[in-house]
Amino acid sequence: MPDTQLTINGETVTVPSGTIVAAALAIANTYTTRRSIHGQPRGPLCGMGICYECRVTINDQPHRLSCQTICESGMKVLTI
Repeated sequence: MPDTQLTINGETVTVPSGTIVAAALAIANTYTTRRSIHGQPRGPLCGMGICYECRVTINDQPHRLSCQTICESGMKVLTI
């Protein structure tokens, strides 16, 4: 299967087809997905969609779970 190309915080990243967004973030050396209300960095924790710590904005839709979303070509992911 062909690789998938997406952008993470404006940087183009190429990952194997079928990769979840949380793994793509790790490939891109991006480990903070959001900040808590107190400013502490948060990132993927459970990998099952239970903890909600991996929330990112995907294609302008906030609060998407990066551990439960498969990368698609042209996808735009923001962790800010």
